[in-house]
Amino acid sequence: MDYLRNLKQSITTLSGVGPAATVSYQEIGIETYSDLLLLSPRSWEDRSEVRALGSIVDNEMANTLVEVVSHSYFGLRTGKKRTLKIIVRDVSGEGDGRLSLLCFGRNFLEKTIKIGRIYYLYGSVSRHHGELQCSQFELYPATEDGDFPKQFGKILPIYPLRGSLSQRLIRKNMQEVLGKVKYFTNELPEEMQAEYHLLSTDEAIRKYHFPKTLEELNHGRKTLAYTELFYLQLVARRHKGLQQRLTKQGPSIPTTLELKFIENLPFSLTRDQLSSLKEIREDLDGEMPMNRLLQGDVGSGKTLVAWISALHILSTGAQVAFMAPTELLARQHAESAATLLSSLGIRLAFLTGSVKNKERKLLLQAIAEGNVDIIIGTHALFSAEVAFKNLRYVIIDEQHRFGVEQRLALTQKGSVPDLLLMTATPIPRTLSLTVFGNLNVSTLKTMPEGRKPVITHLVNEQSRNRMYQAVGVEFTRSHQAYFVYPRIDDSGQSDLRDVTNMYEFLKNQYPDAKSALIHSKLDEDAKVSILRQYQQGSLDYLVSTSVVEVGIDIPNATCMIIEHAERFGLSALHQLRGRVGRSELQSYCFLVFSNELTDEAKQRLTVMKESNDGFYIAEQDLLIRGPGELTGKRQSGYLKLVYASLTDDLALIEIARKEADTILATDPGLLLPHNTCIRNTLSEAPPFEAETNEA
Repeated sequence: MDYLRNLKQSITTLSGVGPAATVSYQEIGIETYSDLLLLSPRSWEDRSEVRALGSIVDNEMANTLVEVVSHSYFGLRTGKKRTLKIIVRDVSGEGDGRLSLLCFGRNFLEKTIKIGRIYYLYGSVSRHHGELQCSQFELYPATEDGDFPKQFGKILPIYPLRGSLSQRLIRKNMQEVLGKVKYFTNELPEEMQAEYHLLSTDEAIRKYHFPKTLEELNHGRKTLAYTELFYLQLVARRHKGLQQRLTKQGPSIPTTLELKFIENLPFSLTRDQLSSLKEIREDLDGEMPMNRLLQGDVGSGKTLVAWISALHILSTGAQVAFMAPTELLARQHAESAATLLSSLGIRLAFLTGSVKNKERKLLLQAIAEGNVDIIIGTHALFSAEVAFKNLRYVIIDEQHRFGVEQRLALTQKGSVPDLLLMTATPIPRTLSLTVFGNLNVSTLKTMPEGRKPVITHLVNEQSRNRMYQAVGVEFTRSHQAYFVYPRIDDSGQSDLRDVTNMYEFLKNQYPDAKSALIHSKLDEDAKVSILRQYQQGSLDYLVSTSVVEVGIDIPNATCMIIEHAERFGLSALHQLRGRVGRSELQSYCFLVFSNELTDEAKQRLTVMKESNDGFYIAEQDLLIRGPGELTGKRQSGYLKLVYASLTDDLALIEIARKEADTILATDPGLLLPHNTCIRNTLSEAPPFEAETNEA
């Protein structure tokens, strides 16, 4: 059976693929026939129909028949700097418009492009100085019988190139492979194809690479995109489906410890916090280990949900591990837990790389003997020396900052413990349906009562002084501020403002305000001391790098100033803005940008100005950056989507999800006759590996 993904023949057996082409192919990950077929064109050139010059708008592609009218030159009268201009007129039968072909570096065309001859022309046309011009073009002599030359009358795929590769070679090799395969085995049931108007796998791959019409191209792409999305959902959700089937039926009851804690809170939990706690509790009481993602916007109360859910496990006498990506954030969580939980008799421990010698030895012994209930720390928690007596629940904050191996190393400290991943970077819906499709997801959208949206201002260089004055007004109200810069010390190497120099500048700007400088090169004790002073109100503002991006909770801070905001990603900007607006006080974020901005930077700043909604911002981030950047290297490598788009194919994703769920509910073993092709595809040539639950 010839599956799309199990053709292992080497591309070196294809014509024209010598040593140089082999290396170039390898640079873009192509070594086999299947690799080549999975090379997706970056675009297509539609040369299937003649389009008269008169119908072309500015910067569109012309595809027409022209007659050469004249040759002339412009530029210097003599020498190599003269440029040939060829005037042609449209003879397509639909007009007689004229076009100037500007032959930069191609004066030799005077000898080969003959006046009075008819040629097929393909090129980008624009209007300058009152005339239609084209400098990037292809000309092929028209044949007497009127047949199209090789490069015309069709839709041509445009592939990504590297090294010695050319479009001509890749197209030739692609056609050669397609010619060698008589028929590609179908990967979808016929009933599914009919219901969603999909092609067979064989038709789809041939029409995708070499379509005769744009309709064929779109039909082929839709089929291939749906196929990979369906298998992605199927593989990811098989594990999830097993979890759901084995989860305890019926509601789980909060423990006395949980109820006592919630009753003593000076505020009410939000609706989303209560529903998320219910979902987590039912997972914790299920027969299968929990695998849940808790996502919520900045300041929505994820950590509080995590502590309450931990009480559910502690009531059984088991242990809980809470891991954060940095020592600073882990320490913040430890202090928060101590404030909230100590009165309940919960025994807490804080373990990071900075805990040394005798203190570390005693702490490790207490954990191993079960004399600690909750252990809070960094990656030090999964080091070999750390042994738990009865680890039942693992909570990982800012989960995207840890690799798969690190998460697994911690969960292996217990006997298949329950796992809660937390993120303050909301996940776009398309990613939650695909990359995180195997996880149960709980979402916090409602914010604690009394919070006001942060007002965001975009500040150019001309408005800088007004910004400093506005921040000064906040100081007179005894409020606090953050000034964030992208670098610690610029050392005069560029025009970027840095924390070291701006710290001195701001001391002159606000002579009566107390301040401190904080960045990653300070030792941990110094950072903790500064943050403690800031928390206690002894400091009016911090001058910092993005080290304050997550986990810092100062209700009195009302101003966030981010310099060179165009250099930060949307996620980082949103996280930094989330350091203010954490009380009933009106807060402000000032995004200071340089005069020269890329289009992408303008998009990011506009999104931040328009919205405080982290879920909307995450969707826009996906549109701007694409899934590879958002999911990180591990997930980007796992998410090998060739044909589907996470930004454009939400409808297909939802259909694929529905079909996968239906099949797993009615035929989890894929034993029914109409699911045979699915079972065989997963066995012979799976589009995705089975271990997607690690993504």
